[in-house]
Amino acid sequence: MDQGIITRFGAQDSSDGGITSRYSLSFDWKRRQENSLTQFSAYAVLSRLNLFSNFTYFLEHPFDLGDPINGDQFEQAERRHIYGFDLSQTWFSTLGNFDTTNRVGLQTRYDKLDPVALYSTVERQRVATTSESNVKEGSAAIYFENTLRWTEKFRTIAGIRYDRFTFDVASNIPENSGKVNDQITSPKLSLIFGPWAKTEVFLNYGEGYHSNDARGITEHITPKGLLPADPVTPLVKARGSEVGLRTQIIPGLESSLALWRLTLGSELVFSGDAGDTSPSRPSLRRGVEWNNHYIASPWLLFDLDLALSRTRFTEDDPVGNFVPGSVERVASFGVAVTELGPWFGEFHVRYFGPRTLIEDNSQRSRATTLASLRAGYKINQNWKMALDVFNLFDQEANTIDYFYTSRLRGEPAAGVDDIHFHPVEPRELRLTLTATF
Repeated sequence: MDQGIITRFGAQDSSDGGITSRYSLSFDWKRRQENSLTQFSAYAVLSRLNLFSNFTYFLEHPFDLGDPINGDQFEQAERRHIYGFDLSQTWFSTLGNFDTTNRVGLQTRYDKLDPVALYSTVERQRVATTSESNVKEGSAAIYFENTLRWTEKFRTIAGIRYDRFTFDVASNIPENSGKVNDQITSPKLSLIFGPWAKTEVFLNYGEGYHSNDARGITEHITPKGLLPADPVTPLVKARGSEVGLRTQIIPGLESSLALWRLTLGSELVFSGDAGDTSPSRPSLRRGVEWNNHYIASPWLLFDLDLALSRTRFTEDDPVGNFVPGSVERVASFGVAVTELGPWFGEFHVRYFGPRTLIEDNSQRSRATTLASLRAGYKINQNWKMALDVFNLFDQEANTIDYFYTSRLRGEPAAGVDDIHFHPVEPRELRLTLTATF
């Protein structure tokens, strides 16, 4: 960019880009009786993706001009079918003189990918197959939740959830094919005290998980390099807790303050860019959040949210213990006009603080501040019009930053370490006309 080779919104590989589509069908049904509630929802999704990217340019194919140049472009291809439903039953009753609610539920989801693949490409033409798999992934969960008001100033919410997953991978690399099952149990508990002077105090604890890519779960050989690899854990445990308070002591203001903590068993993920798994260490996140919603008048609302956090890997490593990409400071402020006669609108500004880009914190991104504006007019009972302005002040900011090695034509074969980014789009206008009948 400094040399004028590329503009801020340009691309080193002009054939990068892609095509994607998503179609969904959903159904919701509920039945409320005097002391019970039955709910059922189901969905089906069909999605397609062909994404062409070139992040390292000529690092893997370090040829100079005049020689055959393929470059490092690759295609991520996916055809996915998703089916699922959620069924729950809730009972409302009393325990002594206090209200209690019990809910049980069943959730299922089935994903079929045929195929999900990674190809080496030149100007969107496939020249080699890195990995190609047919994947079937099914999950089912049952859960129970109880809400009980023990006294007028104390209530609890307790629950437990059991998940079971089945992964079935058929890979073009036979050693990476296989079937794996895994299950996990996740309890949660909330204690709420109050209100006193329109203020409640709460304590929350809960466990959850994140699932890893099915291809990494059955992987024994890396798609690139064909080197030995260890399969990753299918379901990784997460534990979170928080203590805080909610108050309405100031008329018109709803405010909450919470101290929180989150531990992850690992940051294991599948790297679609490289075609193999990238395991990382366990992590600990801690922070504080302050959220405010103020109703100044029936037509004027204010919102202010602030968050500070600290994220570190919990296992020491000489490369450093910072978690790349973790955000440390976030702030958001908004003003909304709901119904000032036929007029409505809102203004929002959001701030994302600098982020560490590598484990030793020697490379950091810049902060990002973005503002948006909406102004609308209700024409009549059925029609309304709105004008949105995104990136209101036309800030030259980045949506995301990475620090890694890449190589342009003529640079050393080992490449150059540098920050790579995706820019925020310039100021943009959108006019919307909505009809409701």
